[in-house]
Amino acid sequence: MRDYRAMKVPQHFLDKVIAPACNKNPDIIEAFRTTPREYFMDEAMRLKAYNDDALPIGYGQTISQPSLVAMMLDKLEPSKSLTCLEIGAGSGFVSSLLGKLMSEVYAMELIPELVRSAQQKLRTMLLWNVQVMTANGAMGYPEKGPYPRILVSCGANSMPQPLLDQLAEGGIMLIPINGVLKKVTKTDGEIREEALAKVAFVNFVNT
Repeated sequence: MRDYRAMKVPQHFLDKVIAPACNKNPDIIEAFRTTPREYFMDEAMRLKAYNDDALPIGYGQTISQPSLVAMMLDKLEPSKSLTCLEIGAGSGFVSSLLGKLMSEVYAMELIPELVRSAQQKLRTMLLWNVQVMTANGAMGYPEKGPYPRILVSCGANSMPQPLLDQLAEGGIMLIPINGVLKKVTKTDGEIREEALAKVAFVNFVNT
């Protein structure tokens, strides 16, 4: 495995792809700068790492489009004082970004091979505040909830009730529902949904 510290994220990628998508949020830009996307991809795909495309990572899964990830992180309103639940960790790329933006991250992924790979990469990057676990994300992770922030990176047909239950008061969840990315907030126990964009994600399990 190549040393991620020897990988340099292109400045034009940060300037042209990431900055416009995250409203020039300096913390998000810095997280991308220190998280080489190619490190989370197979050798054969690394030449395409800084294209603004979703790309395959095996097992029928993809690493998400960078501009979409940047936009989602901005809408999530991350803070180093908050805990985040991530559903659909995949390669661990977004998990690593979250680890640099949040206090603690609990990441769920259904495919054990991807979990093992993500765990290894996150350990190498010394992101000890990120835990990646093999689990069906539809059920969330109630042991550490409720969560001020929840990020779902797989498409659902309906809103998973366990995730709504685990969203903290005043919290924010981003989740794709039937091809539409929604920002879900909980205020005084009331759930509100805001449609943000049309998106395409691999399917959520059991929803």
